[in-house]
Amino acid sequence: MTTRRTLLHATAQGLTLAATSLLGRSAWADLPRGAADAAALDTLPGKKALLRRSFRPPNYETPPEYFNDVITPNERFFVRWHLASIPQIDARTWRLAVGGDAATQELQLSLDQLKHDFEPAELVAVCQCSGNRRGFSDPHVPGVQWGAGAMGNARWKGVRLKDILARAGIRKDTVEVAFNGADRAPLDVTPAFVKSIPAWKAMDENTLVAYEMSGAPLPHWNGFPARIVVPGWTATYWMKQVSVIRALAQPLTSYWMNTAYRMPKGKFPVVDRFVSQESETSTPITEILVNSLITQPVDGARLAPEMPVVVAGLAWDGGAGVRRIEVSTDGGRTWNTGELGTDLGRFSFRPWTFSFTPGAPRHQLIMARASNAQGTTQPSELIFNPPGYHNNVVQKIAVEIA
Repeated sequence: MTTRRTLLHATAQGLTLAATSLLGRSAWADLPRGAADAAALDTLPGKKALLRRSFRPPNYETPPEYFNDVITPNERFFVRWHLASIPQIDARTWRLAVGGDAATQELQLSLDQLKHDFEPAELVAVCQCSGNRRGFSDPHVPGVQWGAGAMGNARWKGVRLKDILARAGIRKDTVEVAFNGADRAPLDVTPAFVKSIPAWKAMDENTLVAYEMSGAPLPHWNGFPARIVVPGWTATYWMKQVSVIRALAQPLTSYWMNTAYRMPKGKFPVVDRFVSQESETSTPITEILVNSLITQPVDGARLAPEMPVVVAGLAWDGGAGVRRIEVSTDGGRTWNTGELGTDLGRFSFRPWTFSFTPGAPRHQLIMARASNAQGTTQPSELIFNPPGYHNNVVQKIAVEIA
């Protein structure tokens, strides 16, 4: 007899199996899948099915199939929050408070003022969680066990942060600019999610207070009515539902700066240093490292011998610009240069393709690695670190020639 309980159980099993299939069996064949497989397809209001990593706070990643497009659909864009209480904000009453001890005046800006009182700015940029691919770490590390989908690429429209700061009269002694959002924790003892960026990054023409995402208002789950956009840097600085901006004459002291989102100093080949927040042994995570993703063929695909195959994917970095994509069809013994596609800007995903014709029936590993204009190439082995950040190891997919 089929009951509602058995139907729900069967549905849940089917969703879990579907999610596992979407993730692939061995996209990173030399790393353990671990908790990265423990996801089910689920929906949030206004979103289509995403891979749920946690429900409270909501952390959902984009299924791999939606990276076939350079622009990630808003309804499939990943969701990442640190605190569980996320208010529904009325755009008519929302205000952005701007001030701080290094500003000469305080402002209260409405959404209409952002849209009409400042010159608009627009760019395409990858928003990527610092812990993207953490679930592939070996050994296992704590934290949200993201697969490869804690990222997305969108066209962001808003106001240059430097223009807002100029109106508030930012002083020359400004060291950092800090942000706070409207989300809150259920318990008062939980630290508020407050972040800062160096003054020079805040004054960069590409750093925005964005109110549109790919031609539409920001979705609630992606920061409506406005969020900070820091192109080239990981998403920990992209404050959602931003409500307060402060120019600071001293480095920010907070859990989310001094304890969280830090890495061993000198571990990675970064250029953008956050000097005011560095210690003798650790440094805040900053720029996105050069990386790539194979979107087709999918892991486990069966390919016909002597039939041409197009390998396709995406490449990106922290803004230096992707300059080369190489593909190996023999497990890394030899590499050939692929073709880069349309360039939507140095902060955007860059599509790429490579064609080859499989030979005799066999098990085959396909790999891809990107290099950027600074001469940095993806590593062949994971650069392990306790938080599981910056996983940009070369991807491998297994196919069967049969």
